[in-house]
Amino acid sequence: MTKFAHDDIKPIQGSNLEKKEQVAEMFNDIAFKYDFLNRFLSAGIDVRWRKKAIDRIKDTQPARVLDVATGTADVALMTYKILKPAQIIGIDISEGMLNIGRDKIQKAGLNNRIYLQVGDSENLPFEDGSFDAITVAFGVRNFQNLEKGLSEMHRVLRPGGKLVVLEFSRPKQKIFKSIYHFYMNVVTPGIGKLFSKNKEAYQYLNESVQAFPERNDFVKLMNNATFKNTLYKPLTMGICCIYEGIK
Repeated sequence: MTKFAHDDIKPIQGSNLEKKEQVAEMFNDIAFKYDFLNRFLSAGIDVRWRKKAIDRIKDTQPARVLDVATGTADVALMTYKILKPAQIIGIDISEGMLNIGRDKIQKAGLNNRIYLQVGDSENLPFEDGSFDAITVAFGVRNFQNLEKGLSEMHRVLRPGGKLVVLEFSRPKQKIFKSIYHFYMNVVTPGIGKLFSKNKEAYQYLNESVQAFPERNDFVKLMNNATFKNTLYKPLTMGICCIYEGIK
């Protein structure tokens, strides 16, 4: 498997723990403030991004959906609200995030439709061709090995199934790029420390975005994982992108 610069970006540089172990600990630590900070730092735009990503799997009319790196189950809950699939399974390496997601699912009365479990996105505990669609919102950046993660998601999709990924990217327009870099380098870590007492988590956010193989580079990785009809679509002046591919 090829290594990329982003693979070596970790929440705590110099730690002996693997990246995925550090990511799990980081999200366990900030789980109680995660949803609030998402809304606050994005001014609510992240909700619209998630809806746009879910709209991209409508054409598969999915009965069974896998939400990888589900976190607090925002996308899983929104997917059910919009598409009403028979079953959604959310998988994540952070038990702390999943516990909050389970509470939200219970309050929505959807325990018989949405199931959350601890699991590694690079070693998915499902049989080949198990799902009609897979979603990942702001999660592939945290994979320890991108190629392996993409290969696993391709494996568990049925033929004709679709993968849709939502991930941060770097704006291209010069003026907006300067504002964006100030926000990501200064504002986001500062607010993260103020509200969650974990500045490193939000510094890691910026560093991992900067190192991530985005746009055409990520599409190439999807092609290498044998996805077809791959594409990317920038959102909100390129702050994030939707990627998609078919098995």
